[in-house]
Amino acid sequence: MVVRRSIAGLALIAAAWTPASSLVATRAAAQQPETLSLLGKPLVAPAISADRRRTLEADLAAARETYEKHPEDADAAIWFGRRTAYLGRFGEAVEIYTRAIELHPEEPRLYRHRGHRYITLRKFDLAIKDLRTAADLVEGKPDQAEPDGQPNARNIPTSTLNSNIYYHLGLAHYLKRDFAAATDAYRKGLEFSTSPDMLVATTSWLYLALQRLGLKDDAQRALGPVTPEMDIIENQAYYQLLLFDKGLVPRETLKSTKGVDAVTVGYALGSASIAAGQVEEGVTHLKALMDKHADQWPAFGYIAAEADVARLEKPKKPKTKR
Repeated sequence: MVVRRSIAGLALIAAAWTPASSLVATRAAAQQPETLSLLGKPLVAPAISADRRRTLEADLAAARETYEKHPEDADAAIWFGRRTAYLGRFGEAVEIYTRAIELHPEEPRLYRHRGHRYITLRKFDLAIKDLRTAADLVEGKPDQAEPDGQPNARNIPTSTLNSNIYYHLGLAHYLKRDFAAATDAYRKGLEFSTSPDMLVATTSWLYLALQRLGLKDDAQRALGPVTPEMDIIENQAYYQLLLFDKGLVPRETLKSTKGVDAVTVGYALGSASIAAGQVEEGVTHLKALMDKHADQWPAFGYIAAEADVARLEKPKKPKTKR
């Protein structure tokens, strides 16, 4: 399956989306969009610093060389796809996984990674299909640690194959506003969330889904395992949100976040407004969040903000001619 279809048409839309004098528009016109946002905006690969790009490209070159020597090797294909995606080439990554699945139709890791990138590309139904397939393939089998492509400060993997399958499956359901199915997937994922980092990431989305279902008591009970003494390596934004939700830290502690963490926190606060019935306030908050952090469009919080705005924003009434 080729994901990056009609790229020429997307590129034309990208050029027209913003005034030509804008630096963003110039860059968008020069790049081929990876996909369209849920609001119809062309999305090009996020900018990467020169030093970071050199590192990522070197990693990709090594992964490509290994893959070309061993195209039948599932591990080589997985790393080739992951290294490609780290450079923002998500459609290419999906194509790499698709070719590998043709050779390895029983390999759950390939469906897990392709499902992740289908989410990035806003193809939620395809993501759900892949992640359900992955879940079926791992049923009854021992879980396994998942190595990090971009290691944390301690170089300690914090997730497993099974925890990632259900985490992303829950997210795909959440983005389709099927909060009940999302809740089921997140609860299943918690069975495999053996590290504090994975526990807080999964619990944070579970809490949001329960809020949106109006199950306030269940949402509070979901916070039970979260304590102030947890040793969190990388998911600090999720952790601080959960401590805030438990009333253990003030809202001010959430204001220092930047980049993807700012989107994570900002989305949760906007979603809380929507869950409380303050829909217009929540939508306004989420629109401002997306405007401020447009370069973070692959982030899950950003995609969720898009999904909420696309479904909840009231259409503007056409001006009547006098």
